[in-house]
Amino acid sequence: MTPRARRGRRIDGALLLDKPPGISSNAALQRVRRLLDAERAGHTGTLDPMAEGLLVLCFGDATKFAGELLGAGKSYTATLKLGVRTATGDAEGVIVARRPVSVTEDQFRRGLEIFRGDISQVPPMYSALKREGRPLYEYARKGIEVERLPRKVTVSSLELLSLTGGEAVVAVSCSKGTYVRTLAEDIGEALGCGAHLTRLIRTAIGSFRLEQAHRFEYLESRTPEQRAGMPLPVDVLVRDLPDVLLSDPEETAFTHGQSIDFAGTATGRIRVYGQGGRFLGLGQGDEAGRLIPKRLLAAA
Repeated sequence: MTPRARRGRRIDGALLLDKPPGISSNAALQRVRRLLDAERAGHTGTLDPMAEGLLVLCFGDATKFAGELLGAGKSYTATLKLGVRTATGDAEGVIVARRPVSVTEDQFRRGLEIFRGDISQVPPMYSALKREGRPLYEYARKGIEVERLPRKVTVSSLELLSLTGGEAVVAVSCSKGTYVRTLAEDIGEALGCGAHLTRLIRTAIGSFRLEQAHRFEYLESRTPEQRAGMPLPVDVLVRDLPDVLLSDPEETAFTHGQSIDFAGTATGRIRVYGQGGRFLGLGQGDEAGRLIPKRLLAAA
């Protein structure tokens, strides 16, 4: 049997993309994958097509660690249109209600207070959450409303940036699973006028910032060799974890899937490096001073 030809080249690392609106996260990923001619790619959490901003793309071995950012906190700049509610909670839905708006900046800021900290959200019908194996938006498109249980989320920061002519811009930092569309609708209801989301920019994921991200136009202006060198090292995805440096014998055992005794005192997940500073993967430190391999990079 003729072996399958490998598609693309091996590129290991993470690239920060400033996704424009009007394109899905997967379409953005595939566009960058083609630009890099990368063999394997994934991302660390989707943005709705209408949303823009930071998207962390993973290539090669970095895809093994993409899940590390799924639970990370995220920050956004959101624009709300007051006085208008839509079926989807954003600008893509049909208008279902209009109300007069008479909200001052002080009233708006006071209205935000109840949405800080731990709050409950009912997931929107127009979402990818599954019910009996089907995403909720499929039911919504058929006019079917299904019961959704409230979920606890955390809004660590919520501030009004501007309020002009019935349009408000807020900065929000929140936990995994927070729907900013729902937050916009709930804020509108609390103010008594209703609201929907007209623009959403993701500005941060964990310690990554939008200012570090590249736009398509910049990537396309680079040579293939320059693009291939742009992804960040794989270990940036786990840089917030404690680290340990192994000796040569320890490295050999660890990379062969063997637990080892190590000099470190950290427990829990640990970044593991070999001699020369080569990132080997993640281990689990236990109270007995053992380091157990959990997720290893492929051999070079």
